[in-house]
Amino acid sequence: MADAAGRLAALVERATGSPLPLRVRAWDGSEAGPPPAPGAPLVVIRDRRALRRVLYKPGELGLARAWVAGEIDIEGDLYAALDALAGSIWERDDPAGGAGRDGVVGKALRGLSAARSLGDASVRAMLREAVALAGPGLPPPPPAEEVRRAAGPRHTLSRDRRAISHHYDVGNAFYERVLGPSMVYSCAYWEKPGGTLEDAQASKLDLICRKLGLREGMRLLDVGCGWGSMVLHAARHHGVTAVGVTLSTEQAAFARERIAREGLADRIEIRVQDYREVADGPFDAISSIGMAEHVGSAQYLAYAGTLYGLLVPGGRLLNHQIARRPMDDESGYEVDAFIDAYVFPDGELAPVGTTVSLLERAGFEARDVEALREHYALTLRAWVANLEDHWAEAIRLTTPGRARVWRLYMAASALAFEHNRIGVNQILAVRPERDGGSGLPATRAAWLAAPEGS
Repeated sequence: MADAAGRLAALVERATGSPLPLRVRAWDGSEAGPPPAPGAPLVVIRDRRALRRVLYKPGELGLARAWVAGEIDIEGDLYAALDALAGSIWERDDPAGGAGRDGVVGKALRGLSAARSLGDASVRAMLREAVALAGPGLPPPPPAEEVRRAAGPRHTLSRDRRAISHHYDVGNAFYERVLGPSMVYSCAYWEKPGGTLEDAQASKLDLICRKLGLREGMRLLDVGCGWGSMVLHAARHHGVTAVGVTLSTEQAAFARERIAREGLADRIEIRVQDYREVADGPFDAISSIGMAEHVGSAQYLAYAGTLYGLLVPGGRLLNHQIARRPMDDESGYEVDAFIDAYVFPDGELAPVGTTVSLLERAGFEARDVEALREHYALTLRAWVANLEDHWAEAIRLTTPGRARVWRLYMAASALAFEHNRIGVNQILAVRPERDGGSGLPATRAAWLAAPEGS
């Protein structure tokens, strides 16, 4: 097919009213779009099957399938490419991180796909051109990395276990290459400019411990404990005994090995257990770090109530959670199609105000909210750099498609944090004493101070 790139560029411009934002190289070697420039990223369409995927599933999910399958690639600066494509793949200024995410390309392709029932000759002509470019036949099946959903309601115990396994049970060695020695899969706390990722993660863990007021002899529950970094830090540096719960069998095995190596098995227990199944409270403090995004809006009040019931009066909760921007009409919120299909199945984001309100409805008193949005952008860029530095090894440890999923979602998420499409917040809440007291010092400086001997 001669000049596939030129034909594609002309089609996109006719359908959207806008020229291609980046230069494109098609499967036949042809190129189109803005003139070549040193350092400018290039979109490479390696196989015309990518167009069939987008025609049959317009918008973000069709593009994601082509990316995961390796049919679409980007040469050069991935961040610059995603920034340039932001207004075409999703709405650049969409504050909710959800509704409207298909952008002008998705809307145009949906119009083309519906043209069979329309009488507009120009639309039918564009559809014929798109089909001719894509080639005959149905689209290939989704890549193996796409989640296979079971029927039934979200956030049952069994469905949550499958969703967590999809994301986390992909090989501890793969995560070691991405996360680095800290094995912390949440936003770091960058206290020092130019500091290392490991230093920033240690700072984040200690910040949480200080907010929780952890000290010798206290009992900590870490909900969604990951690879055990939080409970290890709290036991090693603050003298607590700890229980960590996760639904990932691979995470649990890794955490138990770390704990045994450090001689802390008598003070830390790791369980493969849902937070709804924890029945041996009360605890003096609870940390929930990057876990509440998996709970779901319909279950969130029950989640908050469960944690409230597991705390002693005066006990503190530190809830570290990604948030989206609020919407005028919250019923219009839609989960990001790519994230839902490939990264965090059934995950949902809520505005921070909604989260605070639900925690307080469950009985908590919210005492502090700290936004760490810029910190997460730095963390994600560090993870992407780790992945790219170990790319060949990462592919060997998982699959090429899985590595491509992680690279795209982490780079796109870094930009989303930088542009304030999403944020992340630490909410410190307390279960009040029976007389209403919080047990907290009067000033933030006092309760953030490191305890003596730590």
